[in-house]
Amino acid sequence: MTTPVHSALRAGTATPAADRITRKQRRESAAGWAKTAVMSVVTLVALAPIIMILVLSVRSGQTASGTYSWNFSNYVEIFSKTPVLDYLYNSLAVTLGTTVFAVVIGALAGYPMSRLRNRFIGGYTLSLFVVQSLPVIVFVIPLFVVFAKIGMADTLSGVAVIFIAGSMAVTCWMMAAYYDSIPVELEEAAWVDGASLWGGFVRVVLRNSYPGILSAAIFSFLVAWNDYLVATVFLRSQSNFTLPIGLQTYFQQNATDWGPVMAMSVVMLLPPVIVFAVLNRFFSIGGIGGAIK
Repeated sequence: MTTPVHSALRAGTATPAADRITRKQRRESAAGWAKTAVMSVVTLVALAPIIMILVLSVRSGQTASGTYSWNFSNYVEIFSKTPVLDYLYNSLAVTLGTTVFAVVIGALAGYPMSRLRNRFIGGYTLSLFVVQSLPVIVFVIPLFVVFAKIGMADTLSGVAVIFIAGSMAVTCWMMAAYYDSIPVELEEAAWVDGASLWGGFVRVVLRNSYPGILSAAIFSFLVAWNDYLVATVFLRSQSNFTLPIGLQTYFQQNATDWGPVMAMSVVMLLPPVIVFAVLNRFFSIGGIGGAIK
C-alpha cells in the first residue's frame, strides 16, 4: 500500500523525520517476516513426524512401474485383519474411566487445598508433590506383585486404578490453583443467602470452574491414553491390550510393512486430536476475577 511518506520519498520531498519513520517501518516489517519464517520452520519440523505418518498411512505397495498407489487399503487391512477395534475400545474404556474418577477426586480434594491454610494441608500438598516427582518405574513392580495377589493384574480396572493414582496429584493441584482464582466473597454471599458449605461449593465454586475441570480432564485423558510402561507390565492377554501395546505388537510383527503400521498410528492419534478440537473453545481463564466489583 502506498502511503504519503512513500509518495513523498519517490517525489524527493520527504523530510528527515518522515525518512526515519519509513526506515523504522521497514525494519519492523523485516523483523516480522523473519519471525514468521522462523516460526514456520519450527512448526514444520514439529509437524514433520505427523505428516510422515499421514502420508505413509495412505501409501500402498509399489507398482510394476516403480510408483506407489495412494488409497485407504492400509486402513481396510488393519480393521479387517487385526483386533484394532478391541484395542481402541480398551483404551477408551480405561481412559474415560481414569478421566472421570481423577477429575471428581481432584475437584473435591482441591477445594480444601485452596481454602484451608494449615500445616496438615501444607504437609498433604507437599506429600503429593514428593510422590508425583518419583519415577513411575519404582512403583510398577511392587504394584504388580500386590495386584497379582488380589486378582487385579491383567485387568483394565487394575490399570485404570494406577492411572487414577498417577494423575490425581496434578489434578488436585490444578483444581486448587483454579479455585484460588475464584473470590471467597462469592461463597460468603451465597452463605449469607442461606446456602450450605456444600451448596456454595457446587453452585458457586464448581459452577465457575469449568475451564479448570476441562484442563484437569485433558491432563488425565493424556496420562491414560499415552501410557505404555504400566500397560506393558500389567496387561498380558491380547484381549486386554490397549492401543499402545497393540501398536507395538503389530509393529514387531510387520516392521517392514509401514503402511498398516502408520494407519494404526493414525487411529491412535485421532482421539486426542478430536478431544482438543472439541474442548479448546471452552478454555477461558480469568473471567471471574472482577465478578464482585
